[in-house]
Amino acid sequence: MADCISKVETTTRLVQLRVDSLGTGCYRRSDPFKIGLWNWHILIEKKASLIVRLYPEHCRKEPSPIATFTVRILVRGSDGQRVESKGLIVSDKLLRSSSDDFMWPLEYSVAYGRFLVEIEFHDLKVASSHSGDPHSIWTGEEYLQSRAEVGIARCLSRMLEEGLHTDVTICSATGCVGAHRAILAARSPVFDSMFSHNLMEKQSATVRINDMCLESCRALLSFLYGNLKYPDFRKHRVALVRAAHKYDIVDLKEACESSLVDDIDGSNVLVRLHDAWLYQLKDLKRECLRYLLEFGKVHDLRNEFDAFLQDVDKDLVVELVQEQIKLLKIHGL
Repeated sequence: MADCISKVETTTRLVQLRVDSLGTGCYRRSDPFKIGLWNWHILIEKKASLIVRLYPEHCRKEPSPIATFTVRILVRGSDGQRVESKGLIVSDKLLRSSSDDFMWPLEYSVAYGRFLVEIEFHDLKVASSHSGDPHSIWTGEEYLQSRAEVGIARCLSRMLEEGLHTDVTICSATGCVGAHRAILAARSPVFDSMFSHNLMEKQSATVRINDMCLESCRALLSFLYGNLKYPDFRKHRVALVRAAHKYDIVDLKEACESSLVDDIDGSNVLVRLHDAWLYQLKDLKRECLRYLLEFGKVHDLRNEFDAFLQDVDKDLVVELVQEQIKLLKIHGL
């Protein structure tokens, strides 16, 4: 039967979901509730058995949690008092956005009629950005650091969006936007050099980026300030990888390259290969060559490929020929 959303009651670490009735073949899904850094759902199903599931909502900003918790089914006894009918302790369980990561089947008789599902979180961990080892989000130095980083991110976002005390103007091909020299210099050695020497950019407090539109330029600044939204990143990633190469922004360049590798197909492979050559994107170049040569897609793009060879740098043509010869030798042709 169709999913029915059920409200939950929460404290800092305790969650209760009330189920008044649940027929065979039905399920109940809770409203999202916030515990730690994540929004969560509880899903109750009645199939061959009663099944309790717990999972966080998908979020690109936060890593998947490693949870330690107790889950209980509470029913009312003959005296009207709540009693624990069944309980389960779960330790250091990695929970992603899939509802299959935690699944607890019970017999029907455990929860006949009205019952409560109670989950008490004892700890939530994420992998450390420094050592890779899991650390609790609720205790210790890492938690303090994470909260400080959240506050800094909010401040930087406000500085950019509200133009607080800007001291440099970025002029794109279609408009201008204010920024802060210190942040640009800290994120890019090229910007740092501009403002450290007696160059035009330092004297005029203006940086001209004539090969980007204003919208792409804002996306670039949003990344440098740490608040670029993923849809904007996807929309402007080609312009961003060009800027990342030009201004030596290594982390942005890596992010763009990884994203461009993810969706190579026949409609974009030749453009991607050319960009990989121009901006020294080794992984992207390798995957484009594999797509064209190892998978034989160059034959499907014969006309486009011929036109491509007429326009690109001759060194790239030589490399393509060398890769083709290498492939023929591997296959003994």
